Amino acid sequence: MPQFAPLQNDTFLRALLRQPTDYTPVWLMRQAGRYLPEYRATRARAGSFLGLAKNPDFATEVTLQPIDRYPLDASILFSDILTVPDAMGLGLYFEDGEGPKFERTVRTEAEVAALRVPDMASLQYVFDAVTSIRTALNGRVPLIGFSGSPWTLACYMVEGGGSREFHTIKKMLYARPDLMHRILDINAEAVAQYLNAQIDAGAQAVMIFDSWGGALADGAYQAFSLASMRKVVAQLQREKDGVRIPAIVFTKGGGLWLDEMADIGADALGVDWTVNLGRARAQVGDRVALQGNLDPAILFAGPEQIRAEVEKALASYGTPSAGHGHVFNLGHGISQFTPPESVTAMVHAVHDFSRRQRTA
Repeated sequence: MPQFAPLQNDTFLRALLRQPTDYTPVWLMRQAGRYLPEYRATRARAGSFLGLAKNPDFATEVTLQPIDRYPLDASILFSDILTVPDAMGLGLYFEDGEGPKFERTVRTEAEVAALRVPDMASLQYVFDAVTSIRTALNGRVPLIGFSGSPWTLACYMVEGGGSREFHTIKKMLYARPDLMHRILDINAEAVAQYLNAQIDAGAQAVMIFDSWGGALADGAYQAFSLASMRKVVAQLQREKDGVRIPAIVFTKGGGLWLDEMADIGADALGVDWTVNLGRARAQVGDRVALQGNLDPAILFAGPEQIRAEVEKALASYGTPSAGHGHVFNLGHGISQFTPPESVTAMVHAVHDFSRRQRTA
């Protein structure tokens, strides 16, 4: 096990564990990405997105870029949510302007029967990146590892790429729930192993991105997405070398199900921008911390508007009290067109206002 520098800023981890903090910590989904000119320069050197993600040196470089630029309170591994199905042999590739796609899909009975949990050795490039990033951070802020949720991975595996309607996977879900459950069970086992290997490599918190859970009907969400995330969370290492490893679950469009999500064993729930933070806090009580949830589009406004909306969100959550925790974030990933100076305004507004909140 590699030896890492002691952590200098644990505010993010403390908030996730609902412990007192001096201010509200902040990080951004997709904080290492195309809105930063330095990212675009590194990507040009790497030649492609997968060239970046599969090279631990490049992955380390781009993970640290937003940490060097902004006083953020956490870093997140630079990778893709679809590394696990890629390791299953489905052939991940990217077409410009179209997002991720797979060369092979999992739709027939035979294809589902042939599906296996991948050998984690085939994902060693991810674990090498985690160790490299954690070392390079030198204790500045914690490192978050992540995966797509079993349901979200299944959406791409069955559809072959992103989708608006999810007709193919929903047809399987309703016509052959047995096949759907087999895919989800294999994905849950794979995601648990994958996240645990990231923890072994140095991740100090883990996050499950359930990007397409909100596409499900009520009832189907609980049976097909939430149940499989519960299986993942139950298998996670929650402590490493005597230190708690918090787990965050984020279902985009999942505001209707916060109450049920709060009971699956995660430490924190991410919420998108459709959720009222104050009401969400009242609903989940002291069961979990919350993470979110500024509308990413606000970052196209001027600094005054950004500050006003940040303060509105923090005021809505209220001052954290014993047993409650809040990590500030966007309600979804940052847009590639965001002006970098808008992030500066947002991060400073979060830190300044949340400090004032605690001393008022």
